[in-house]
This record gives sequence, C-alpha cells and structure tokens, in this order.
Amino acid sequence: MNSLIDVSAHRDAVEIADGVYWVGALDPTLRTFDIILSTANGTTYNAFLVKGSEGVAVIDTVKEEFADEFFARLESQVEYSEIKVIVLNHLEPDHTGALPELMRRAPQARLYISRRATSMLKALLKAGEDLKYTTVATGDHVELGDRRLSFLHTPFLHWPDTQCTYLEQEGILFSGDIFGCHYCDKRLFNDLVGDFRFSFDYYYAHIMRPFKEHVLNALKLIEPLKLTQVAPTHGPILRERPRRYVTHYRELSSPALGHGIGDQEKTLIVFYISAYGNTARMAEAVNEGASGVAGVRVSLYDLQGGEVEPFVNLIEEADALLFGSPTINGDAVKPVWDLLSSLAVVNLQGKLGGAFGSYGWSGEAIRLVEDRMRGLKMNIPHPGIRVKLIPTEEELDECRSFGQRIAENLVGLGGEKAVLDFADL
Repeated sequence: MNSLIDVSAHRDAVEIADGVYWVGALDPTLRTFDIILSTANGTTYNAFLVKGSEGVAVIDTVKEEFADEFFARLESQVEYSEIKVIVLNHLEPDHTGALPELMRRAPQARLYISRRATSMLKALLKAGEDLKYTTVATGDHVELGDRRLSFLHTPFLHWPDTQCTYLEQEGILFSGDIFGCHYCDKRLFNDLVGDFRFSFDYYYAHIMRPFKEHVLNALKLIEPLKLTQVAPTHGPILRERPRRYVTHYRELSSPALGHGIGDQEKTLIVFYISAYGNTARMAEAVNEGASGVAGVRVSLYDLQGGEVEPFVNLIEEADALLFGSPTINGDAVKPVWDLLSSLAVVNLQGKLGGAFGSYGWSGEAIRLVEDRMRGLKMNIPHPGIRVKLIPTEEELDECRSFGQRIAENLVGLGGEKAVLDFADL
C-alpha cells in the first residue's frame, strides 16, 4: 500500500489489507449531520470490499448522492457477477443509499443483516417476501472460500439493527457506526490524517453516549478479538494501535464519578433557579428533607449564571433529579429548559424525578417540567410542590417532606414507586 493516499484524485478502490478494499465516498463539505451534529470536517461514508477464493463480499454502501463514486470503486476491482455477499451492518440511509442499485447490478448476491433489520430492509427497498436475505446473530458466519466473515450482535449502536462484521483471518473489524466519527480526510487512515480526537469524542458524546450499557455489552464481544484494523462506517480507518480506540470507548462508557460515592449510596441532585429568592428557599427545604434520609447523598445547585454542560456527567450518574423553577410568562425559565434539553444525550430511563417552584399567577412551570421528565422516561413518584409567592413555614415543611419522600423512594422506604400520569393531574 502507498503510505500517501489521495482518494479525491481518483475513483479507484483503496487497498487496506491484502484483498480488502475501501470503496466508500468522501463528503468534505457537509457541515451538519442528521440536523443535530456539527461536522466541521465533513464526513466519509465507508464501505468495504473483501475478495475471497469463492466470491466477493461488499460490506455496507454509501449515501445515495455518492453512489457513482461507490460503483466506480467497486468496478475498479471486481465484476458484479463475482459479488456473492452483501453485508449491511446498519440500515440508516447514509449506509444503504446505493443498495437498491447494487442489488439490481448483482442480483445473485445474498444480503446478510441482523434479525432486527428485516422490517427496515423491506421498507427501504419497498419489496416483499421475495427478498434474498439471511438474518444473523453472534456466532453466525459466511464463507468466501479461504476467508470467513463472522457476525457480532451489537444492537442500539445506535439503532436496534446494528451489528459488526469480523474478518477472522486478517483481524479486521468492520464496526458499523461504533468507533466512527464525522471527519473527512482524503488520506483515510488514522496514522495519516489530521488530529481527529475531538471529532471522535464528539461523535461518541452525541451518538453513543445514550447507549452506554449497549456499548459495554458490545465491548465484551470485541475486546477478546485479534484486532489489526477497525474499519467504521464514518471517519478514519483505525490501523495504527486500533485497540486503544476500543479501550477509549470503555473509558468513555464507564462511570466517571462513581469513585466519589459509596457503592451503597444513592445520589439525588436538586437544581433550582430563583427570581426573588422564593424558589431558592423551597430548594433549601427540599435539600434539607432529602439529606435527612440515610444512604442518600444530596447535592444542591443554583443554575443562575451557570453553564449546563458541566452538569451532564453528574446527572447521568445520579439516581434522582429535582428541578426548581419559578413560573414566568406561563413557563419554566430558560436555564431549566437549557439543562433539560441537554439531557437527550444521556440515558435517564428509570431515574426518579420531581419539580417544585414558586409562582405569582398561574404556576404552569411545575407540570411542564414534570411532563418533560416523563418524556425522558423518568419516573415521577410524587406530584410537584407549587407555592404562591413567598413560602410559609408550613409550605416549607411540605417541601421538606417532598424531599424526604423522594429520598426514601431511592432507598426503598417509600413503598412502590408510583408513576404519575400527566392526564391524572
């Protein structure tokens, strides 16, 4: 292989190992991916070709707009009649855009997909039961004569259908979206491209972070493998020290703050913002009530003037979250919504939640915040506390009881954790 590669200068396949080729496409001018991700360096749509003594396999395709590049690179190495296997590690359109045309040109090829991908495949191709496909799971494999492709079931990385494909003899993992990033560099390989560390971590934070549990399950399958290269569907091919990227994924997916909390302790965080000090007094009372429950570590944070990003790690590892907000113009205030909107990148399912706050006229903030927490799949075991203007001592006692009840739920002292339906309030 030539150590200096400029794939933008031609439309030939690029050999990444003996008989294994990159046949993807470059998209250097892309600046936003899936609406929500910034892509300052564009992206790549990586697809691969594996030659065996008894046929050829194509692993993933490219976005439809780049199909011409993909087919030109395929044709630089093989005839369509040689293609016996098409593997789809993930059926999102940026990886399957060229699939319908590939199937038309190579009708003898058989598709290999995960078991959860069948309905998506039929919707993608608008075809019926006559599709030639085989569903696979961990332990399944397909032979290309002198080469074997084996499959790893790695769901929710980041769709339910995702899997990885492993070329056993060469130790190459075609990993799908995991270990990828949106970083376009025509030199392709991690030892040749520019510094993509930020893009790698940014991609993990926005794509994989909500699925940390599934990442850790996938790593159990991947870590024992011999790895000479990791070839994701986006970004550089990881041929220099590929295992360090696997190790980094474990680090990113492991608790960052757990060493500061005892194994048996539960954590409860109270966030608040206050216009005239009334919601602040309520927050202090909630904190006081929760702190009196043994086995619960309670933290109190004022959102006034603070940035929300530093709180995300805390929130991800907390067991319960309470939000205090006044009602202004019929709504919770912006810093509370900023923090809540940032939580789409973490898994909050099953965490306990609650809301409280002072109001002048209407008090809608509490129910709106509770509704958002339900949308994030949190459990709301008790209705929130609303206080008109300045809280009385009796109302502050109610806040203490509210905090105490939430904390007791955390340690199993509050009976069953009821989940309130918004329609019942």
